[in-house]
Amino acid sequence: MRNVFLLAVTLLASALAGSASAQTTKLRIEVKNLSDNPVNRASVLVRFVEGRSVVKLGKKIRTSWELKTNQDGVATIPPIPQGQILVQVIAKNYQTFGEKFDVNEEEKTIEIKLKPPQSQYSAHQ
Repeated sequence: MRNVFLLAVTLLASALAGSASAQTTKLRIEVKNLSDNPVNRASVLVRFVEGRSVVKLGKKIRTSWELKTNQDGVATIPPIPQGQILVQVIAKNYQTFGEKFDVNEEEKTIEIKLKPPQSQYSAHQ
């Protein structure tokens, strides 16, 4: 009886560990300008919008991050729940970027091209 109990506990633990890792995505965000040059120190905001459960064994998984790109224009985010995320990028001398993405893989790279600012428009001319 004890062996059956230990086997059941082992199988349950391995099933939970396997399903927890399969439901997250390690995210890499590459920010470049239209000339394909990396944008250094761009603010990157990532927020989990909807998808798989954000509860992992009774502990809540972090669902939003704020970080900056490195000198190569890259921001790496630790594993997040799979589903839909919102990515926003703010950088000096560029238009603000915002878009939703579906992430369903174990690892994903999102490439973002920032545009220069638009000229101001006035209705009083």
